Amino acid sequence: MAYLYLIVAIVCEVIATLALKSVDGFSKIGPSLIVVTGYGLAFYYLSICMKFFPIGIIYAIWSGAGIVLIALFSFLVYKQTVDVPAIIGIALIIIGVAVINLFSSSVVH
Repeated sequence: MAYLYLIVAIVCEVIATLALKSVDGFSKIGPSLIVVTGYGLAFYYLSICMKFFPIGIIYAIWSGAGIVLIALFSFLVYKQTVDVPAIIGIALIIIGVAVINLFSSSVVH
């Protein structure tokens, strides 16, 4: 169940971050509500995860997965591209999150 909360936190954060592009200085109410609600839910579910995982592990997974997903969806939705060094960096983030999940004794399996 802990991983489900973490996944929900990540999804909420990604949705909120993607909506930031549309808020226009928080002058547009719809996107602004998505941003505030998304981040609020993300932090709520992240706080629940802290009952099960150490904060450093949670934050590494949450932020790493968020970075990768934001990069992917910004490419798909906004047609924003990244260069080779950025792709290498994102790949290293994915490897880091995988190492934490597969080999760290700090993660609940």
